Amino acid sequence: MDISILFKMAAIGIIVTVICQILKKSERDDIATLVSIVGLVIVLTIVVSMVGDLFAEMTNIFGLAG
Repeated sequence: MDISILFKMAAIGIIVTVICQILKKSERDDIATLVSIVGLVIVLTIVVSMVGDLFAEMTNIFGLAG
């Protein structure tokens, strides 16, 4: 696992937080909620990809390939 992936996820979180705060101050709560959901989906996509790579590596290590 590369540390840059964690920095990317943190950057996405910071950007989403700033955008949500700006939208909430301008009384656009519905769009702020949508932005936070999109940010969550992006980060979860990255995490699911990493978990898939982990399982593939474990099958290679333990020789469980069918």
